[in-house]
Amino acid sequence: MLENTNFWVAVAFFIFWGLMFYLGVPGKVMNQLDSRGKRIGDELAEAKRLRQDAERLLQEYESKRAAAEREAADIVSTARAEAERLAAEAQEKMTDFVKRRTATAEAKIAQAEAQASAEVRAAAVDAAIKASERVLRDEITGATAASLVTSSLNDVRTKLQ
Repeated sequence: MLENTNFWVAVAFFIFWGLMFYLGVPGKVMNQLDSRGKRIGDELAEAKRLRQDAERLLQEYESKRAAAEREAADIVSTARAEAERLAAEAQEKMTDFVKRRTATAEAKIAQAEAQASAEVRAAAVDAAIKASERVLRDEITGATAASLVTSSLNDVRTKLQ
């Protein structure tokens, strides 16, 4: 039996485990395993809490992003409506400006026509008076004739003008 290697291996095994129990190694190992399990559990709880915080922040940022997109869409639609209003207002002003310029041009044309007509009439009157004066001076002679021609010509001038 003392020469059997299996016997000595069994003795060494029991001595080893006895020494381990005597020194309290299994309790220490269990305590370390328990503390490590607790630490891992705490880390898992912290990770779960961090994940929940991250999900909450993600939802918060998603809602802020959606609100910002809605606000941007509102700003764009408001700007588009304002641009359309300004374009319509500019078109209206341009139309009004063209109407006023057309009316002014037509008034100037009418005034020029009236002035040209008056100048032609005045020139025609002067020409008619001169022609009448020549004819009457050639036809009528004497002092009475000169006074008659002068007064008649003055009457014609006042009536034609």
